[in-house]
Amino acid sequence: MHKMTFKTPLAIAVATASLGLCGAANADTTMEERFAELEARIAAAEQRAEAAERRAELAEQGRGAAPASSAPAAATTDADIEERLARVERQASGEEGFSFNVYARSGLLIGEDGKSAPGGPYLTPAGGNGGAVGRLGNETDTYAEAILNYRMQFDNGAKARYTTMIADGVNTSNDWTGAESQLNVRQVYAEFSDLPSFTGAFENASIWAGKRFDRNNFDIHWLDSDVVFLAGTGGGVYDVQLAENWKTNFSLYGRTFSDYPVVNRENPGLDGESSDTDNLILTSNNYFGNWQVMVNGMSAADNDERDIGVGQTAADTGWHTMVAYHGDSFFGMGEGNFKAAVLHGQGLGAEVKGLGSNGDLTDDASTTRLAVYGTTYVAPKWRIAPAILAETSDDRFASGDSYDWATLNVRLANEINQNFEMQYEASYQWMDFEPQGYSGRNAVDGDYMKFTIAPTFKPEVGGFWKRPEIRLFTTYSDWDENLNSYGSSLGSDGFTGGEFTFGVQTEVWF
Repeated sequence: MHKMTFKTPLAIAVATASLGLCGAANADTTMEERFAELEARIAAAEQRAEAAERRAELAEQGRGAAPASSAPAAATTDADIEERLARVERQASGEEGFSFNVYARSGLLIGEDGKSAPGGPYLTPAGGNGGAVGRLGNETDTYAEAILNYRMQFDNGAKARYTTMIADGVNTSNDWTGAESQLNVRQVYAEFSDLPSFTGAFENASIWAGKRFDRNNFDIHWLDSDVVFLAGTGGGVYDVQLAENWKTNFSLYGRTFSDYPVVNRENPGLDGESSDTDNLILTSNNYFGNWQVMVNGMSAADNDERDIGVGQTAADTGWHTMVAYHGDSFFGMGEGNFKAAVLHGQGLGAEVKGLGSNGDLTDDASTTRLAVYGTTYVAPKWRIAPAILAETSDDRFASGDSYDWATLNVRLANEINQNFEMQYEASYQWMDFEPQGYSGRNAVDGDYMKFTIAPTFKPEVGGFWKRPEIRLFTTYSDWDENLNSYGSSLGSDGFTGGEFTFGVQTEVWF
């Protein structure tokens, strides 16, 4: 039942009248619904009363006499009062003013020996190439993002937003982590929309510049893996209406490949000096109803002087494309949602998830990735989220190399009551790698599997996207012994398969 606070005589009057109306309400209306309706009416009445009081204050300020020692005060007109009230209302609605958003996770992961255990969605050999496994009961870090926004609306209807995002991630359990902190400003940009001078195809477009994550990135949350992640520093325009059912976004992002050894072809004696270069990414991101078609071209001048270390030099150009479908049902079989995408890239575009983030790719590098996930309820209190992420890649860092992997993950949840649910996750990954000596790694093939049980507490259950939550968990993971020789976390410090881990974690977003 809701707690009601009456702040004004007008609110009390509305409450009295509303209680009378409740008595005459439809018999099918529950008492909780009646109180919810009553509370909404009271809130609206209070807002009107406060606006009236503010209007009276502003009017009184306009009539007040100026101090004798000062110049006469300009009269406050009705238009001034209306404009100030409109601004107050915009700020109350969130259209104008400051807002704050957060993503954060923090937890403890302990092994059978009572010591901190290795973990993370990218701990397998495939992790270095984006091959994530299930994250439930498999995260060791504290990571937090704080997003600060300020929105403005102008008299001509134009809107502006300024955003700064600060993030930090550490693996230590200590309270003071300055020595290990990776505190970073990940986004700083401004975006303008509803510009009255924009007409035609640009009528509803917005423009931006600065450092940011692209607005239209999307991910598979249960693997902590973006399907596509476009980010950097640059500028662009969103929502250009090229046809009735065709919107497109254009952008130019820059990313920096820094501090790498170079090959000096004119004077080999100078090989190994450090250099850096900018990788420019030109993007056209198109939407046709539920379909998305993304095309990217990349150029990194002088990156072909980079020495990869296996008798190869790096690419200085590349291209990338993605075709995706954003479904509003569970694969057409029931209520829910799904997303499916196929990505392909060549040269610098062969890093198909983190666009432009890998400068070691060769000219001949070729990668294709499949990403699919969905969510639905299979019973009134049971929901399920299956996901598939798979990739094949050739000539990635050395001539003749190959990296093939596939992950199948299923998250299942049973809502016990309004504050508690049981979550389960099963994750399986297959991989087959032939690195051809790159970075001293060995050829391996094999399987990894993980199963987690996580009792979970929440302020309110209902769907996979409700946070915050606090989880306890037990995880069992196992993998083929052959994978220990690749050079990843597997096989280190006795972490050799058939392992139980235990922990607690919170995850928050708003």
